[in-house]
Amino acid sequence: MRALVFAVVLSLASAAGYALAAVAQSRLAAARAGHSGRDGLLTQTLWWWAVGLNASAALLHVAALHYGPLTLVQPLGALTLVAALPLGAAYERRRVGRAEWRGALWTLGGLLALVSVVGPAAPGEALSPTEALAVGAATALLVAALVRGSGRRRLWYATASGTASGVASALTPTVTAALTGGLPGRAAPWWLTAAVAGLVAVFATGGMLLSQAAFRDGMAAPLAVVNLANPAAAAVIGVALLGETFRAGPLGWLVAGAAAAAAGRGVLLLARGRGGPDPGTLPEPADPAAARPDPEGEPAAV
Repeated sequence: MRALVFAVVLSLASAAGYALAAVAQSRLAAARAGHSGRDGLLTQTLWWWAVGLNASAALLHVAALHYGPLTLVQPLGALTLVAALPLGAAYERRRVGRAEWRGALWTLGGLLALVSVVGPAAPGEALSPTEALAVGAATALLVAALVRGSGRRRLWYATASGTASGVASALTPTVTAALTGGLPGRAAPWWLTAAVAGLVAVFATGGMLLSQAAFRDGMAAPLAVVNLANPAAAAVIGVALLGETFRAGPLGWLVAGAAAAAAGRGVLLLARGRGGPDPGTLPEPADPAAARPDPEGEPAAV
């Protein structure tokens, strides 16, 4: 029980760190909205603050995975959005709206229900290096396909970001177990451990860069998608390859499904809580004059 308490506390601290990083990245993206490419990004102090916060949150997340199973730690990461809600509002000097608070309650309720049916999978379980490499290869293909997606491109970026970050979290225990001699069977060759560590670094860094690209037109909707894709990717790996499950058999799976749906509803409410469509989903006018009314007070024709 003490180990699970440690896992929850570390997960909450990690979520707070990720929330602060998300707010910093969103402010930086808004300030650089008129710039093309990533020129000058590395010279921005705010960017390095975001990098440091993300790194600290990732270390806390790794520590949480040492004490708790993947299906417990990853869903708590969705609290990043709940934490980012008052932080973002405070930065913008506004109050959090009623709809946003409803979204936060839905998200918290869903997460608490999900945690209540988490099964007793042993903490510290890890993929074998071979399985980790296979998962990494499949993830790279999936992320490449998502980045090439059409339509609301920033939401595809957010999905790719959450997937990459979730897989990085799922592969991290393999590296730590290999370094500490905790993998079953004979020790993995050093080059295999280095390859998995390289995948973790690539996916973690790629997830942060993809989230930065997704935040260019606002934080709410992309961060909601990131927080859905991240635990989903990690949970698929935990259930499919690590033997993690839920209590009470079929009933536990039903409760977990309902809890995930409730949390998803909360995330969506948070994403549009300020009212109206997210600015990043609005089409750009074909001509600047289209956004200005004509002398009669009607919008000019495009």
